[in-house]
Amino acid sequence: MSSLPSGAIDDLKAAARGQVLTPGDPGYDEARKIWNAMIDRRPAVIVRCAGAADVSKAVNFARDHNLIVAVRGGGHNIAGTAVCDDGVMIDMTPMKSVRINPWSATAYVEPGVTLADVDGEAQAFGLAVPLGVNSTTGVAGLTLGGGFGWLSRRYGMTIDKLLSVDIVTADGTLQHASEQENPDLFWAIRGGGGNFGVVTLFEFKLHPVGPIIYGGLVVLPLDQARDALVKYRTELQTMPDELAVWAVLRLAPPLPFLKPEVHGKPMVAFAICYSGDPQNGPAAVDAIRKLGTPYGEHLGPMPYTAWQKAFDPLLTPGARNYWKSHNIETLQDGLIDTLIKAIETLPSPQCEIFLGCIGGATMRVAPTAMAYPHRSTQFAMNVHGRWDDPNDDASCIAWSRKVFQDAEPYSQGGVYVNFMTEEESGRVGAAYGPNFDRLVEAKKRYDPQNLFRHNQNIRPGP
Repeated sequence: MSSLPSGAIDDLKAAARGQVLTPGDPGYDEARKIWNAMIDRRPAVIVRCAGAADVSKAVNFARDHNLIVAVRGGGHNIAGTAVCDDGVMIDMTPMKSVRINPWSATAYVEPGVTLADVDGEAQAFGLAVPLGVNSTTGVAGLTLGGGFGWLSRRYGMTIDKLLSVDIVTADGTLQHASEQENPDLFWAIRGGGGNFGVVTLFEFKLHPVGPIIYGGLVVLPLDQARDALVKYRTELQTMPDELAVWAVLRLAPPLPFLKPEVHGKPMVAFAICYSGDPQNGPAAVDAIRKLGTPYGEHLGPMPYTAWQKAFDPLLTPGARNYWKSHNIETLQDGLIDTLIKAIETLPSPQCEIFLGCIGGATMRVAPTAMAYPHRSTQFAMNVHGRWDDPNDDASCIAWSRKVFQDAEPYSQGGVYVNFMTEEESGRVGAAYGPNFDRLVEAKKRYDPQNLFRHNQNIRPGP
């Protein structure tokens, strides 16, 4: 801050409608705290934006004073790029409007919104957009990286339902991007992350869902995992798009439908969401119930909004998190064996590996239709290192890296950009594959000085 002209902060505070915080101000430390407790940074300025005008002012301020920019949406940000040292943190969390037009089945969503906010409004009209699997996830970051969840096999990626955005670009101007307006920018932001500007409004297409779905969990002992995952692989070939089944390997949490003696035992759980007619749910999930002899199961009709919150207790803020991820086309036998072996050496009871099943409608879009290219991916495999004690950093990170390395021979080579940690800048090319060069050209046009670089960065040139 010593390099800032005298009075510059005062001028910004006077101009902004939202709060402008600096070190020592009440609320500063809370505003800089993010979901991943491994990240502890101190911005020079935090602009808690009340609207698009504040975003524009913050972008101009950062550019004019040659300060790095970090952009915080409404959710997790595993990589920690939502907060920076000594720069400008553009905090979107106060911008939490969700407006549903049930007649046109569209949603207008501000960037501080979480999945719970969108689901709560849209489900009042029996509508939804394919989002993620945890209600506290931020819609903005999820969308800009691609976005997938329980509804993706049926309706596609989150970006497949994005109709338009309002976005403040590096020159501080507010632009509208859609298939008709600034189509090159619209192409780039659908998967290109925060490289091209700060989105201040998302417009989504909605689809009929719920409000009641059929779903739940089937939990098997780890010694049945290999046989169960092989059968699961076979069932995927005929599984309807309305059915999403994810596999999670970890130690059993204290779920109320599991006997106390099962708690803490290694397990594989199949998490199930059937979004078709709930009356057809039991038949749709019958094959998953028969994958083995379960420790326990909890299946039945429930509100879609309740299912979206089912895993929130496993992803509360304040823990230390380190992720490593691969895109997977098929569950090869060697990969299954690798994952089971990894669960036998867990360094923390919170660590887990999940196989997020995508496929279905997500595969029916051309890889070059938008920035996100991984249309042949059947699973996003995520090695989720999670623990509380900083003394466990080395062991948990080492475990995550080893599982990642051991699983690499069975991967497609690509990666879902939202699951990348900050250290993985060398994988940005793999995240975008055949679309990378076109993204570089878009970056040259909309952010030639690379103002928006505190992210999984696409550089505008050498």
